Amino acid sequence: MEAEMAAVMRDSGAFGGLLYVLPPGGDALWLVMVAGAPQEIAAPWRRVALTDPMPVADAVRERRLVWIAGQEDMARRYPRPALVLPYDFALSANSVAAGTVLQGGLVLLWPGDHPPQLSSQERDIIEVGCRRLGNLLQQAADRGDPLLSTEWPRVLPPPAGPAPSPTEAAAVSAFVARLPGGSCGLDMNGRVTFINQAGADLVGADRVGLVGALPWEALPWMDVPQVEDRYRAALISRRAQRFTVLRPPDVWLAFELYPDASGISVRITRSDPASDTPASQSMATAGPSRATVLYHLMHLAATLTEAVGVQDVVEQTADQLLPALGAQGMVLMTAEDDRLKVLGHRGYRAGIVDRYDAIPLSSDIPGSNVLTTGVPDFFANFADLRGAYPLTVHEDGMASWAFLPLIASGRPIGSLLLAYSRPRVFPPGERAVLTSLAGLVGQALDRAHLYDTKHHLARRLQSALLPHTLPRVNGLKVAARYLPAARGLGIGGDFYDLIRLDEHTAGATIGDVQGHNVDAAALMGQVRTAVHAHATVGASPDDVLAGANRLLTDLDPGLFTSCVYVHLDLAAHRACLATAGHPPPLLRHANGQTELLDVPPGLLLGIDPGTLYPTREFPLPPGCVLALYTDGLVEAPGVDLDDATATLAGLLEEADPTDLDAMADTLIRHSPSPGDDIAVLLISTGD
Repeated sequence: MEAEMAAVMRDSGAFGGLLYVLPPGGDALWLVMVAGAPQEIAAPWRRVALTDPMPVADAVRERRLVWIAGQEDMARRYPRPALVLPYDFALSANSVAAGTVLQGGLVLLWPGDHPPQLSSQERDIIEVGCRRLGNLLQQAADRGDPLLSTEWPRVLPPPAGPAPSPTEAAAVSAFVARLPGGSCGLDMNGRVTFINQAGADLVGADRVGLVGALPWEALPWMDVPQVEDRYRAALISRRAQRFTVLRPPDVWLAFELYPDASGISVRITRSDPASDTPASQSMATAGPSRATVLYHLMHLAATLTEAVGVQDVVEQTADQLLPALGAQGMVLMTAEDDRLKVLGHRGYRAGIVDRYDAIPLSSDIPGSNVLTTGVPDFFANFADLRGAYPLTVHEDGMASWAFLPLIASGRPIGSLLLAYSRPRVFPPGERAVLTSLAGLVGQALDRAHLYDTKHHLARRLQSALLPHTLPRVNGLKVAARYLPAARGLGIGGDFYDLIRLDEHTAGATIGDVQGHNVDAAALMGQVRTAVHAHATVGASPDDVLAGANRLLTDLDPGLFTSCVYVHLDLAAHRACLATAGHPPPLLRHANGQTELLDVPPGLLLGIDPGTLYPTREFPLPPGCVLALYTDGLVEAPGVDLDDATATLAGLLEEADPTDLDAMADTLIRHSPSPGDDIAVLLISTGD
């Protein structure tokens, strides 16, 4: 597997790669191999849900190659990773499969100076490599040797360069010694692999103590965001970087970074602060480095802005915080009617958490003070926890705990428990970091509560306006589907109805009120009622639409409506339809051929009270299927309407006419865009 990964990178010219696997039946990709970059940079994307707005998720879900040409392209199409990695690099993502079976995804990285498009040769190399990796993943699964692991992903070592001869090594050493200033080498993880004496003198540290250390940890005055940020920029863009920083009390130093596949070469010289823009002076802090903190803080903030519901916040918090902070357990809680309510957890057995859910709040419950006071609690060991809560039993197997307040609008709305399997002292700097992170979660949770409430009310309103069940009509089989738009409140103006007129006749209608809000839904209810009322008194299709049109023009709601009404005569096996600016129905004949029932459409309802609506009669023999649908099923930006309608007709032809539910699900699943409401009504006259 490692050899094939290295071959794909070498042949395509990519400097880095991430290999993901998709467990059978899974809904998320898991990172199993990293090359050309340290695992710490890839940590936020160790798990990528198939629904995440990420290039690899789109590539796997849609089985296509996604190409990101550079920083601006990434920012426009995928804001979340662009915010976390604001560097100039190119990226491809492609699905990895064995035959027709998805196995995962492959991400490849190129320097920022890559041409705007992949060459055909590069595409071929990626496609062939993904097929080979897919087959290898399938073989590993067949052997019972899956790559998924609870440990960090495998990290491929950088390609080994040619070993210098003794003569060459001596020449290189002499060459470095002759250069003015200091020279230093960093590996892919940012650790010092070499520093000459001049470099050690300039930074004011011992050479032996620096080797193997991260500069921003070994030298407190280098713990400023710009230092680690420029290291990341050099590593990811593979372009030279430069920064200046103050070595207290008054020595300004310039650092020039030159990256390649094996690491980063650094030149260190004295600098004139008047001619350089320095990095801000740092103060030594305990806990995680501030650059690392800012990295994870920015990633969590970007992720939580896209969380829409409470459970989404729970999942995103667990996915981001646990690997970033090295915690092994998490519980998200709130108070409801003076009782503890567990919103979600990760890393704990359900039995432990369930015992605390819905119990009355009291001072005996660990973390209860956080819910009421908004003041965080940190316990470095169980003795400290027992001292604060004497009745606590040590049953979770953890060694240290942090109870953090979730603050929104200046008040505590819940608490976040982070648990660690190893002892942790929680120095002041780390306490501040954890509290800040919990504040982001609290704000997201408050928004999520509001979203869930609005979403619930919208769904109840939509459910009340659409028919709960369709009437049983002898000789007819029906199936209906409604799918709200992916944006907004999940409520809109699409509607459908089946009206039983007598023993041998029925009416069918479908329509679309302009908009995706409460006003559209309310008008939809009025239009559906008007169509139903005119149909039940025996009006013809043109009169049904004319009557509904007069009602809408009288109401003058400022919204327009498209509609189709079909009168079904089951005894004569004939039908008659009229349309008000609505997509024409499709009729699948018993032999599988599908026909577009085109008729000159009248104006949309609500424009002109005197509009006339032409009609069309057509035979309705046994075994045929009539498909009524709204424009969300065929219209989308950049999609040709005729092509989309032809595709829809093809799906009808291929589907089983005896299973209308499966047919309806197929049509919904192949809709071109979730940006509009979709309604489908399928009617079969049986055999």
